[in-house]
Amino acid sequence: MQFRSIVGFGWLMFLAYWWISAVGVKKDIRRRSLGRGIGARILAIAVMIALTRLPFFQQQPSTEVNPIKSIAGLIICIAGFGLAVWARLYLGRNWGMPMSLKEGHELVMTGPYRYVRHPIYTGMLLAILGSALVNGPIWVVFFAGMAVYCVYSARTEESLMQQQFPEQYALYKRRTKAIVPFLI
Repeated sequence: MQFRSIVGFGWLMFLAYWWISAVGVKKDIRRRSLGRGIGARILAIAVMIALTRLPFFQQQPSTEVNPIKSIAGLIICIAGFGLAVWARLYLGRNWGMPMSLKEGHELVMTGPYRYVRHPIYTGMLLAILGSALVNGPIWVVFFAGMAVYCVYSARTEESLMQQQFPEQYALYKRRTKAIVPFLI
């Protein structure tokens, strides 16, 4: 079975869904430059292609593929995609680029947001971790970089939410974890 191809295809489908579902979201309060958003998307696509296709980034062909590790990685990757999509659906029109606020922004505390404040980040980190199990250790580097970005972005977003919803967000923070349910 071509686990790497399945994971690569999963990332392409996930990114396609992500960008298509961005149509019709509420307008940003803080305007972002169009070039910055397009640049970030192009960079994300380039990194995904590199990590799934370039020989330098793949496991050596001589190494035997461990089907149990690959199946576990595929399951974790798909679970991550599922969590991120579930969270995205619950945000609805409130979804936006990380660290942004929308006009008429609403605080969402249902669905996956009942358990964790940043389930999209959790889902993406799970998907990357699963990809690492399938595609090799270079994905661990990508995971580490994304984890740093998610923590930074989560802190920035929490500051914005605290300003927008001072009382509600303080209560919400007390009863939920930021990224890993019941832990962090």
